[in-house]
Amino acid sequence: MRIGILTAGGDCPGLNAVIRGAGRRLLREGHEPIGLRRGYRGLAHADHMTLDHPALSGLLPMGGTILSTSSYDPFRHDDGPQRVRDAMARKDVDAVIAIGGEHTMEITRELHAQLDLPVVGVPKTIDNDIVGTDRTFGFDTAVHVATEAIDRLHSTAQSHDRVMVVEVMGRNAGWIAVMAGIAGGADGILVPEVDVTVEELAANIRRRHDRGKDFSIIVVSEGARLAFADGSSRKVRASDDTDEYGYERLGGIGAALAKELEEATGYETRVVVLGHIQRGGTPTASDRILATRYGVAAADAVLDGAFGTMVALDGSEITRIPLSDVVGVKPVDLRLLELAKTFF
Repeated sequence: MRIGILTAGGDCPGLNAVIRGAGRRLLREGHEPIGLRRGYRGLAHADHMTLDHPALSGLLPMGGTILSTSSYDPFRHDDGPQRVRDAMARKDVDAVIAIGGEHTMEITRELHAQLDLPVVGVPKTIDNDIVGTDRTFGFDTAVHVATEAIDRLHSTAQSHDRVMVVEVMGRNAGWIAVMAGIAGGADGILVPEVDVTVEELAANIRRRHDRGKDFSIIVVSEGARLAFADGSSRKVRASDDTDEYGYERLGGIGAALAKELEEATGYETRVVVLGHIQRGGTPTASDRILATRYGVAAADAVLDGAFGTMVALDGSEITRIPLSDVVGVKPVDLRLLELAKTFF
């Protein structure tokens, strides 16, 4: 069989390890892995590359994706569904392994349901917010990067008696903020799931100063709301524009929060936006291993004919779940936020 492999949505540490795992498993079993460039666009527009042994060599430590990526959705283009049908009719590929996040799993689910496309999904996102899996690859690397940044900010914040606001990724769920905040010893954490008011944060910072702590570190998810004691709140957007598929462009909550905290406390406040630094570079050992396991499991699912499923981590075991169950966003475990509050 010719098995297409694609990476869609945002880039993420570990993508190449999944490609390698799936490709090597398929080659070992006598099948032909085909790289589909730029997500589902590669399937719809017949943009392919060979995934032979040389192409799959040396991928484990590489960030990004050798297949490139996009958020192309066939259902948002008039000719998209027919292009996918034509590709399958031409036998460009016999099945597809789709590696991506929430939006990619949604597309993959609909392609299976509406076009009967033989697909298997692999959950990818640094946000760790995909329903049905305990962990996504890329998350550990992002938390590691954010934690290292917080560690470095401690020394400069203490030296200058400053409040430092660290803005991390997390559009719909605050997993990175919570886990990096706990690991880095943050003094406040804001996530999309729960509003924390400027006044509450300011009071906590003042109490720290009263105890002799002249600096504070606040970690905030990009999707968190700027909230106040009067009950008002708002999301902060980088611009009023949306991307080509209608998703709002978030960003700026860190700067907005820093301004409010400085006015409320009188303490000098600076902001650091980690942005795409969290998504780039070499994956951690943990992410390489998880990504490899996912890749091999996805290839096995294809060979077993288990189409319409997504490979997932359940405890320590890799399982398969129906794509129809992968709906919505997995919110952060609020028990972790309560744990973090112990140290605020």
